[in-house]
Amino acid sequence: MTSKQLTVLAPLASPLPPSPEGDVLTASHWTTLLAIADTIIPSLEVSSPANSTTHLRIEASEYTVAVEKLKESIPENVDADIPRLYLQENASSIPAFKELVHRTLGDYVREDARKGIALILSALDTRAGCLLTTGYTTSFHLQPVHIRQQIMRNWAQSYLPPLRQTFKALSFLFKQVWLKTSPTVGPVLGFPRIPVHGKPGKDFDYNFLQFPPGSEPEVIETDVVIVGSGCGGGVCAKNIAEAGHRVVVVEKAFHFPAKHLPMSEADAGIHLFMNGGVDPSDDNSISVIAGQAWGGGGTINWSASLQTQGFVRREWAGRGLSFFTSSEYQNCLDRVCHRMGVSTDHIEHNFSNKVMLEGARKLGYNVKPVPQNTGGNKHYCGYCTLGCGAAEKQGPVVSWLPDAERAGANFIEGFDCEKVIFDETSGQKVAVGVQGVWTSRDSNGGVNGSDRTKRKVVIKAKRVIVSGGTLQSPLLLLRSGLKNSQIGRNLYLHPVNLIGAIYPSEVRPWEGGILTSVCGELENQDGHGHGAKLENMVMLPGWWLTFQPWFGGLDFKLRCAQFKHMAGYISLARDRDPGRLYPDPVDGRCRIAYTPSAFDKRHILEGMLALAKINYVAGASEIFTITDGVPVFKRTPVPDGEDDAGINDVSFQAWLDLVRKKGLHTPDTSFGSAHQMGTCRMGTSAKSSVVDPKGKVWGTQGLYVADASVFPSASGVNPMVTNMAISDWISRGVAKGLRMARDGTRAVESARL
Repeated sequence: MTSKQLTVLAPLASPLPPSPEGDVLTASHWTTLLAIADTIIPSLEVSSPANSTTHLRIEASEYTVAVEKLKESIPENVDADIPRLYLQENASSIPAFKELVHRTLGDYVREDARKGIALILSALDTRAGCLLTTGYTTSFHLQPVHIRQQIMRNWAQSYLPPLRQTFKALSFLFKQVWLKTSPTVGPVLGFPRIPVHGKPGKDFDYNFLQFPPGSEPEVIETDVVIVGSGCGGGVCAKNIAEAGHRVVVVEKAFHFPAKHLPMSEADAGIHLFMNGGVDPSDDNSISVIAGQAWGGGGTINWSASLQTQGFVRREWAGRGLSFFTSSEYQNCLDRVCHRMGVSTDHIEHNFSNKVMLEGARKLGYNVKPVPQNTGGNKHYCGYCTLGCGAAEKQGPVVSWLPDAERAGANFIEGFDCEKVIFDETSGQKVAVGVQGVWTSRDSNGGVNGSDRTKRKVVIKAKRVIVSGGTLQSPLLLLRSGLKNSQIGRNLYLHPVNLIGAIYPSEVRPWEGGILTSVCGELENQDGHGHGAKLENMVMLPGWWLTFQPWFGGLDFKLRCAQFKHMAGYISLARDRDPGRLYPDPVDGRCRIAYTPSAFDKRHILEGMLALAKINYVAGASEIFTITDGVPVFKRTPVPDGEDDAGINDVSFQAWLDLVRKKGLHTPDTSFGSAHQMGTCRMGTSAKSSVVDPKGKVWGTQGLYVADASVFPSASGVNPMVTNMAISDWISRGVAKGLRMARDGTRAVESARL
C-alpha cells in the first residue's frame, strides 16, 4: 500500500447512541410526514402515472436533459447509472433518512414544537383540515406528488404565517437530512467522504476517570473542578494544573480520537454538536450551531484565530473594565496565540478565499488573511467542522487539554453536571463542588451499547469554574439556585445571512482551509463598531445546500448537482441588539429568545450586497441569495469590443436593487449563528452583569465563569481567541488566589508551631 493510499483511509465508524424509545408520532402522522418529505425530495420518473402518489412524473425530454446534465458533472469513475438513481431516489426510500428524522423529532425538537407539528399533520389527514391548509378535501398523503408540490409552493408564499413557518421548518429539516443520508448525493456531487489532502494524524492518548456501578454517589475531591472542556475550560485546566493545583475537568460529551475524524455529517451532528446540530430560536428566525464535544467549540470550529479589535476593547474598557485596554490583556491574547502556533505564514487559500481576497482588492475593500491555529503547518482541509482527522488544528483537544493532563489534571467524560453545590453555613454562598450524573461507555468502548451504566458523582472542590459555553453556563447557574436577573440575558449571536455564486469551472469548494480571509470594509457602519464582516462559509453539502431555495424537486436536485461550481459566503453582523436564553419549562433544555433586529439586519444586507459585488468582479456566472422571491442573477457576457461596466452593469444593479427592496424580513428569512456570547456577562455591578471583572459570580465565593458567556457584548470577530485570552486571565487569578490561600494557611500553621 502506498503512502498516498494511506492518506485516504476512511475514519473509524462512530456508532450513534440508541434512538429514542416509544412513539414520537402516531402511524398516521408518520404517513403524512413522509409524504411531505417525498414532496420536497421526490422520486422523478418518466413512466409513472400522471397522478402517482409515490413518483413525480416528468416529460421524457425534461428527464433526458436532466440526466445529461448530471452525467456531465459526475466524476469519470462513478457508476453511469448514478444519475438515474439520484433522480429516482425519494426521501422515504432511505432507511437512514427515516432513522435520523425519528431521532431528531424524538431527541432534539422541543415538546411544544413537536405538538405543533403533530397538529399540522393531523389537520392534513382530515377533510376540514385539508380544505383549510391545502384548498383540497383529499388527505395530503393521498394527493399526487405534483399536487403536493404545488401545495408546498403555496405554503411558502401563504399569507398565513403558520403555513409559511411550517414549510420553512420542514423543508429545511428534510433537505438537510437527505443531504446527510443519501447514498447518491456524494457520487453525483463528486464530494469525497474524507479530505483528499493531508493525512491522518496521531493525537493525545487521554486517560479518563472511571467509576464502578453503585447506588450511592461517588465522591472525589480536588482543588478546582472545571465544568466544560472547551476553549475556556481547556485554557483554565492547563494554567491551574501547571500552577501546581489539583484539577478535574468534567464534560458531558465523549472524546473521539482523530482516527474517528472527520465524522460523516450525520454522525457529527449527534456526537459533536449541541441539540443534534441545530438549535432554532423560539420564532425560528435563526438557527444556532454550537459544539458539544470533548474540546467544545474548538473541536468543530474553522481555525480562525482573530484577536479582539481595538474598538471593541475600548468599548468594554468604557464600561469600567480597564483590563481590556491593558498590556496584560494583550499579553493574554499573545500567549494563547503562541501556544496554538497562530499565524498566516502557512496558509494556502482555496478558490473561495482567493475570490474574497482578489474580488475585494479589485473593489478597493479592506481585506486580509485570517490567522490560523494550525501549529505552524499548512492545513488545506475543508472538513474540520466535523472534527480534525489530521490533529493539526490546535484546539483544546490537541493543545490545552494534553498540557493539562501532563501537569496532573484529571478528566471525566460523559458527566452531565446538574448543579453547583454551595455551603452557606458562614452566611455566604460558597461554592464547594458540583453534582452530576456520569454515564459510562459500553463494554466495547463506544456509546451505542445497551450495557452502559450511570452513577451519581459529587466532586468536592475549593473552586468551581463554569465553562459550559454561552448556551449552557447560565442554565447551570440557574439550576444551582442563583437568582441574578442578568443570568441568561445579553445573548449575542453574530447573526449571518448568505450569498452564493456559481462559477464556470469546477472549484471543489470543500477543498482547502475553510476561513482564511476576511473583509472588514463594512464592519463599522454606524460609527460605533457595529456592522458586518464578510467571510467564507464552510462548504459541506448539509451545511450549504440545505439553504438553497426550493421551487420543486427536480429544480432542487439539479441545483445541488452544481455544488462543485459553487462558492459560499456569509455576511456576519456584530449585533448591537441582544436576546436572551432560558430553560425550557418542560425539560430544562436551552431555549433561545432572539430575533435579528432591523438595525442589525440592515448591516447584514449591506454585507450581502458587497459579497455579491465581490463575486461579480471575480467572474461568477450566477449569484444568488437565500431570500424568497429573489431570482438568481445570471451574468450576460460582454460582447467583444465593448467596455466591461463591471459592477455598474445595468442588469446587475437592477438585481442589487431588488435584493435591497426585498430586504431580510423575519421570521421568513433564515439566519444562522455559529458564535454565542454574553449570557453571563462581565461587569462592575450585579445589577448589570453576572460576573465581576475577575470572572467571579456576583453574590458567591469560589465560583467563576470562564467562557464566551462573560463577553460584555459581541466580540465582532470569531470568538475563540478572545474567549481563551479572558479565560487565561481568570484562571491565572484563580491559581494565584489558591496559592495565596495555601501560603496563608501554612503561615498560620507555622505560627502555631
